[in-house]
Amino acid sequence: MARRKDLSAFERAAIIQFLLEGSHNGKPARGKINAAVQKWSCCRRTISRIWAAANKQRASGEVISSLSKKKLRPRRKLVHLDLNLIASLELSKRSTIRRLACGIKCSKSTVGRWIKLGLIRPHSSAIKPDLTAPNKLLRLRFSLEALEYDRILRSLTFKSMHNTIHIDEKWFYITKSNQRFYLTPDEIDPHRTCKNKKFITKVMFMCAVCRPVFGANGECLFDGKIGIFPFTELVPAKRNSKNRAAGTMEWKPIQSITKQVVKDCLIYQWLLKIYGSGYLRINAVAIIPAIKAKWPANASKTIYIQQDNARPHIQDSDPDFRAVASADGFDIHLVHQPPNSPDTNINDLGWFRAIQSLQTESMSTNVDGLVNAVIKSFNELSPSTLNKVFISLQSCMVEILKVKGRNSYKIPHLGKDALIRQDMLPLNLQVPSELVRECLSYLIENGALAYGDTLMNELGVQAGCTDEVEMMVHQLQIQGTEVM
Repeated sequence: MARRKDLSAFERAAIIQFLLEGSHNGKPARGKINAAVQKWSCCRRTISRIWAAANKQRASGEVISSLSKKKLRPRRKLVHLDLNLIASLELSKRSTIRRLACGIKCSKSTVGRWIKLGLIRPHSSAIKPDLTAPNKLLRLRFSLEALEYDRILRSLTFKSMHNTIHIDEKWFYITKSNQRFYLTPDEIDPHRTCKNKKFITKVMFMCAVCRPVFGANGECLFDGKIGIFPFTELVPAKRNSKNRAAGTMEWKPIQSITKQVVKDCLIYQWLLKIYGSGYLRINAVAIIPAIKAKWPANASKTIYIQQDNARPHIQDSDPDFRAVASADGFDIHLVHQPPNSPDTNINDLGWFRAIQSLQTESMSTNVDGLVNAVIKSFNELSPSTLNKVFISLQSCMVEILKVKGRNSYKIPHLGKDALIRQDMLPLNLQVPSELVRECLSYLIENGALAYGDTLMNELGVQAGCTDEVEMMVHQLQIQGTEVM
């Protein structure tokens, strides 16, 4: 018989009363004990023990008690969660469960239980660029310049961004210094070796993408993937090895990315140079020729290539770039994103991470394998993924407007996959006009916007807030504030 819970005092009294009926000289009637066993679903020894204790009390003249004599275990004292104590600790003293448990003087298991219950919130903090005051104003203005006024809907929305190409560089590593694998119980642990973890083989890539174009039925008309270009060179091997003989031409990563290297990647389609050391550098396809080859025929030929402010990047006024960018009916310009603002570039925002998640699935052993893995991952990613990153970019710009150009915000979760399944994902996000007015006022107060500015004409006059802007400027002039 399965063990049941302890009998209550009321049940013990009922059992004693049941056995007393028809008992004679301290012995219950025939069959009573078996009947009590069936009625209360307990074992015969329990019934006999309860009856014996009752007979002993009655023989000594005591009042029959049905209370259990089982000693109760003392309950463990619950630890009180003091949130104020946790908040008062330095962040360095609560970076791990062990340190936090020592700080609040309790066990690690208790802290882990509180985390599991959601009473303590774990958070991973990433270092972000330090922004100066001009950086914040530039970020704010950059986000405002991405807006346009929809005359039909009478609302402020982001521009389509179809004629803006985002380029950026990133190092891709042939392997990670620490990598997790899931093995069978009897499988041998993988043994990975390297001469020095500081010198793991890596290749820098230049990635160029723009927003994809979809048809009315959701078909992809243009995937937006211009290409990903490795910075590699063909170099003769200096000495013999088990893999190749000395003098064999092999691909090596370019370690020093200079302005000339970036320029070659941008504008030269077929480049073959012979240097004094006897090695060759070959760029099969460059970014500008790839844009011209893949650009839709019916799309605008005025294109803007957005890049960061790295020193090796060339300027829009470079004569070699202008000669190539203005040929074949195209009008291509180089524009710079705000300083210290990787969150305004599609590649840094999420596209590189998507490529790397697929690239790490391939085990590469040399530079050729790494390059092929990165290019394969780039090609396998769907245009829908790229379009979702553009929507995330617009949501980040909305947050930049809310925090007045700072980067102290969380990337909002819009549930884009659910919206795609419901065919409700917007082409461009809308921005409240009150927020735009507030940002315009903030730029005026900080001297980063003047009355009659193109940005004010586009967002202030067209959005129907002319009176408010004129009133703000008039009040600032009365107060003696210089409007630049």
